[in-house]
Amino acid sequence: MVYLLPFLTVLIWGGNSIVNKLAADAIEPSAMSFYRWALAMAVMTPFCLPKLKKYWPEIKRNSAKLAFLALLGMVLNQSLGYYAALTTSASNMALITSLVPLISVFLSVPLLGKRISMLSIAGGVISLAGLAFMLGQGDALFFLHQDVTQGDALMVLAAVVYATYCVLLKRWKMQLSSWMLIYSQGMLAVIMLFPLLLSSNAVLPTSASLPLIAYAGLLASLIAPLCWVKAIDVIGADNSAMFMNLLPVIAVALAAVLLGETITQYHFIGGLMVISGVILSQIKTRNRQTPIRPVDRNLTIDKQ
Repeated sequence: MVYLLPFLTVLIWGGNSIVNKLAADAIEPSAMSFYRWALAMAVMTPFCLPKLKKYWPEIKRNSAKLAFLALLGMVLNQSLGYYAALTTSASNMALITSLVPLISVFLSVPLLGKRISMLSIAGGVISLAGLAFMLGQGDALFFLHQDVTQGDALMVLAAVVYATYCVLLKRWKMQLSSWMLIYSQGMLAVIMLFPLLLSSNAVLPTSASLPLIAYAGLLASLIAPLCWVKAIDVIGADNSAMFMNLLPVIAVALAAVLLGETITQYHFIGGLMVISGVILSQIKTRNRQTPIRPVDRNLTIDKQ
């Protein structure tokens, strides 16, 4: 039964890819980004505000770092994902997002001074080849004669941004609880996203977007991280992290069932190569490095 906790978390985050795609037709990306985090912060405020005084000196001391983390993990990552959903499929979004752990391994070299193993390099080559095979619809060298679609390019950028966020979060250790770390970044993100909201053609959310905002703001941003933290406490970080490799599989399956997206042979082969490469790179990460805390990974947290 304890393994239901990480599975439920991955299921919620996988469903968030579907929400991202549905939101493209229901609300502007700028508005979706704002209302998602505004709702999450409104729910967290009664629980976190009484503790703010205790943590305020640490928050003030690290305000610049927290602001930059909020910009990466909650503003840029989320907004890029919502804009990408306008021109790419939920399946592509999920498979590209699954590259985040692999990108984090490579970014840890310059940012954390970590060594990179041959397994990680091999995993990187396999994953990138799989990604190219998928995006090129079976032609791994498609980029030589055609451009990457805008949505796919935005998702690749979002993956790099979020991987940078994860690595910096590990480098900048702060004396804050997990929830206060989320709360302080979330409040800064809401402030940053407000001008973007005002630039929208439709500032107020539509009725069709309300359940999507609720899912992203409550389930994906609060309930899933809570289950993930509990899973780490019960079965450990390593065992929980293995479930993260199910994320693209679940998202692609949900996209096929709920959105009617066609899962082709190149999705299957390319996705299998991407996931295999990520798993290969994680062998070294788990053996020789301290894993990035999974809760920090979704201070989004999408994932896309």
